[in-house]
Amino acid sequence: MQKTVFLFLVLTFVFSCNNVKKDEPDSENQPLTLNEMIAFAHGIEHWDEVEELHFTFNVNRGDTHSERSWIWKPKTDDVTLFRNGDTLHYNRKNLDSISLQADPGFINDKYWLLAPFNLVWDEGTTFSQKDSVRAPISNKTMQQLTVTYGDEGGYTPGDAYDFFFENDFMIKEWIFRKSNDTLPSMITTWEDYKDFDGIKIATMHQNPEGTFKLYFTNIEVITSNE
Repeated sequence: MQKTVFLFLVLTFVFSCNNVKKDEPDSENQPLTLNEMIAFAHGIEHWDEVEELHFTFNVNRGDTHSERSWIWKPKTDDVTLFRNGDTLHYNRKNLDSISLQADPGFINDKYWLLAPFNLVWDEGTTFSQKDSVRAPISNKTMQQLTVTYGDEGGYTPGDAYDFFFENDFMIKEWIFRKSNDTLPSMITTWEDYKDFDGIKIATMHQNPEGTFKLYFTNIEVITSNE
């Protein structure tokens, strides 16, 4: 029988983001914005059917490997963490001192998994776009959407993310800039997309040097149709 986690240290090599949802766009009454088009390209219209989301977050840095697994029930915001043989259950609407140590890791890992949806879900954001730029890894000409988070709220306020995509609106690369710095804090690919009942998830992210790999395994999307 697994024991409950009493201490959880957020991994230092990852970043976190806000997790405040807002209403999804009403595509029947108004044109979609660019962030909405990206979210829909990745399948956000299927999100309301999701009852549970299971995934394992993996990071390879040099010769080291770290991982943690999650089960999230988005309708109730119940979260279960599995790490190093320990288990922690909590609800994001009722965080205590123990779950507050785990929750930044959940928000971070979920953001890597579902960032295209967060472009619609998150409040307190501002957007800017460029029509023709060189992507940082492939050097291909792509479009760029930058999202900047407000200075208040969330676990890492003020951060910025540059998303690079082509005409299909699928994210191919991105830049994370901590505290909206002009210099990149991290650059990775978005690749190895897989389709889970219409929800398209990039399962692999790598830096340009190939010394850092962040990837997802054991992904399971349980919907109300099952």
